[in-house]
Amino acid sequence: KVCPYTAIVGRKRPCQNACKIKAISMNEKKAAKIDNSKCISCGACVYQCPFGAIMDKSYILDVIRILKKGANSNQKVYAVVAPSISSQFTYAKLGQVITGLKKLGFHTVVEAALGADMVALGESKELAEKGFLTSSCCPAFVMYVQSAFPELAPYVSHNLSPMATIAKYIKETDENSKIVFIGPCTAKKSEVQLDSVKPYVDAAMTFEELQALFDSRDMDITTLEEGVLDNASYYGRIFARCGGLADAVAEALKEQGINSDFELNAVSCDGIEACRMALLKKSKNVLDANFIEGMACIGGCIGGAGCLTHGE
Repeated sequence: KVCPYTAIVGRKRPCQNACKIKAISMNEKKAAKIDNSKCISCGACVYQCPFGAIMDKSYILDVIRILKKGANSNQKVYAVVAPSISSQFTYAKLGQVITGLKKLGFHTVVEAALGADMVALGESKELAEKGFLTSSCCPAFVMYVQSAFPELAPYVSHNLSPMATIAKYIKETDENSKIVFIGPCTAKKSEVQLDSVKPYVDAAMTFEELQALFDSRDMDITTLEEGVLDNASYYGRIFARCGGLADAVAEALKEQGINSDFELNAVSCDGIEACRMALLKKSKNVLDANFIEGMACIGGCIGGAGCLTHGE
């Protein structure tokens, strides 16, 4: 179909401008086409389209089925929440959001930032051993490396993302558990389908979809008591912003005493264009850094397409 924005305004559509890897094109009939061999599921086009013509795939019905089954059995459903949740529900307190999640049927709420603490420990060791590494936390960045710079794919950290790392730990600790990840990232829905992640995470949804679940239950979370969310460290939580991962790796090197033998020289890439530049330099052997922190969204995860808030 003809793009409504193009038909009305008569110029290049927002989704094309938003797609920095040029995965969206327009044919002679002014119909949009997404090249799935290039698409990294970052969701920038979803957020930018003023008509909602492009949508990320929703697994919210899967989440509802998991919650219903958990309510009728002894199966525990864990909500693993991204650290950026603290900036999302601006009309309520974070503790009220946590209580709301439990009222939806989740057994408990765990910070993905705890997984980030574990990843920082693992990536710091791997970096010191290999001498050069790129992060593996942002699935859109990892997909971009694999599609646009396949020769650099071996440099991607072999550590799972914070989401998958903490989910793996929970599943190994509680075999009768189901894991639902809730965050700002549309690319997480693709990551959950990977063979390396599928055994640990049962479904992923965005903050927008969590708000939809609250609305479906006519739940006013501002009236709820405050729950507690206190699993992770400061360094795990700052994975949500660009530069936070590099800071956490630096701290992990320091805590393990590795920094005396290995000097971290990180480049933090704020957005996929910055990622492209760093990867291009590495491919030409002119990059003055030994660690690439790749964040596909501007600002990091706090700028994800599935966020409720997109301001400062």
